[in-house]
Amino acid sequence: MIKLLRFMKPYRWLVAGVLAAVFFQSLAELYLPTLTADIVDRGVVYGDTPYIWRVGGLMLLVAASGGVCAVLASLWSAKAAGGFARDVRNRLFAHAETFSLGEFDKIGTASLITRTTNDITQVYNVLTIMMRVVVMAPMMCIGGIVMAVSRDATLSLVIVAIVPVLAGFMVFVFRKGGPLFRSLQTKLDKLSLVLREHLTGIRVIRSFNRTAYEQERFDDANRDLTATAVRVNRIMAFVMPVMVLVMNAAAIAIIWFGGIRIEAGRMQVGDLIAFIQYSWQIMFALMFASMMFVMIPRAAASAARINEVLDMKPGIRDEAGGSGAAEAKPSVEFRNVTFRYPGAEMPALSGITFKANAGEVTAIIGGTGSGKSTLLHLIPRFYDAEEGEVLVSGVNVRQMTQEELRARIGLVPQKAVLFTGTIAENIRYGKEDATDEEVRHAADVAQATEFISEMKDGFDSPISQGGTNVSGGQKQRLSIARALVRKPGIYLFDDSFSALDYKTDAKLREALRTETKDAAVIIVAQRVSTIMDADRIIVLDEGRIVGEGTHKELLQTSAVYREIVASQLSEEEIA
Repeated sequence: MIKLLRFMKPYRWLVAGVLAAVFFQSLAELYLPTLTADIVDRGVVYGDTPYIWRVGGLMLLVAASGGVCAVLASLWSAKAAGGFARDVRNRLFAHAETFSLGEFDKIGTASLITRTTNDITQVYNVLTIMMRVVVMAPMMCIGGIVMAVSRDATLSLVIVAIVPVLAGFMVFVFRKGGPLFRSLQTKLDKLSLVLREHLTGIRVIRSFNRTAYEQERFDDANRDLTATAVRVNRIMAFVMPVMVLVMNAAAIAIIWFGGIRIEAGRMQVGDLIAFIQYSWQIMFALMFASMMFVMIPRAAASAARINEVLDMKPGIRDEAGGSGAAEAKPSVEFRNVTFRYPGAEMPALSGITFKANAGEVTAIIGGTGSGKSTLLHLIPRFYDAEEGEVLVSGVNVRQMTQEELRARIGLVPQKAVLFTGTIAENIRYGKEDATDEEVRHAADVAQATEFISEMKDGFDSPISQGGTNVSGGQKQRLSIARALVRKPGIYLFDDSFSALDYKTDAKLREALRTETKDAAVIIVAQRVSTIMDADRIIVLDEGRIVGEGTHKELLQTSAVYREIVASQLSEEEIA
């Protein structure tokens, strides 16, 4: 948790203000019992009314000053802790943006969401309180003991006996609670994961009548989290009664022995009243400290999880010095590329070599799991090749900044992703400053204008979260329009026509021919009809190239391609 405190540096003056305000608040509270004792011993006992009014007025002034300091301390601590939480949240999000897909796979999306929200909130809550308690607790405890001893050193032995008991109890709670709080955050991750999978996969779950199974999964994760939370809360519930019991026992002992000392003439009534107040201040200071000891383990666990993300180095980073000069014409080239996913025994791609030139359409086809999408993901550096080189416009992608590389590419992913906002805003996601004319032209080419014009507000029609108010084919066409409006030199289509009917597919490919005539186009497809007219077709099987050529050439030379064609087309269509 200490490592995270570097984010408090911009708020050091606010923190200093909190500490100063708490210091003066503590002084005021320590002074009030002395004034109470003076009123009783000198004002009440001797019937000195003017003295009572005078000291009482001073007490009101001291109490008001302490109240003002308390308000300022609360305000400034909230501002400092809130700014800290905002900065850490921004830093965590920005750092996660630099991760490759490998880091996302390692941590998990659900865990990243929990760390960015719940974990930071836990640290924020502790900091808000700690800035006040870190001064108040020791000052009230030590100051209270000093003031109590000054009133009666002998009676202070009661406090001396009680303090070690409370300190030992706090250490016990800290040791018991720490591991449980760390476990609690991990189980919260698991619950978030199950909930996220349920909400995003609701259509699949209902279509297969797996609602009861998913409910059982959620119940198991929920019960596991609840069981840990109950164990934590048992400790929390145990803390307060024990603290109150000890404090009341101390109060009884002080009144008992204090009464004996008053009867013996060794102590005044006002001193006993002040002594009781000081003892309560000491006990409350210890109670606040114990609350911190209960909260700190959870915050420490959360801070460790936050630091784990911040300390994680991105697997893909821009090399110093930037890229060299690129070729005038866009192209993509693979030179003996091999890639395996982290932890995998077998490579997903082996010995891949080919070149996609400007003005050509290069298609990639193969069975499920043959490595088609993986190959495409190496071009924008979602992953880095284990061996060999991937070149864009003649430059190794490792020698280009990620921003520069991806600015050259228009990617249409396998799963069409839309964002909340209007249709125009989703298309402009590809080019922020695109004009209305450019947006409409991209929609025309993507065969999306017809269904857009039928919507109530046209291009200003809203897209709901996840694009649930448009069909799968409409999502794909909007995703294609988003890539087209960018006007990149390289287009990557990852099975982006699968949800389109054959008529729309044919019209879209015809329109793309004209639109992308100067670009390098790579299409990953499952349907043979989509890629029959490609200038070059690459056939993948188990991560290797087993065929390369035109449709007619591959029918003669590639058994794997003939198998794929035969499974999709009739003999008349093949002929």
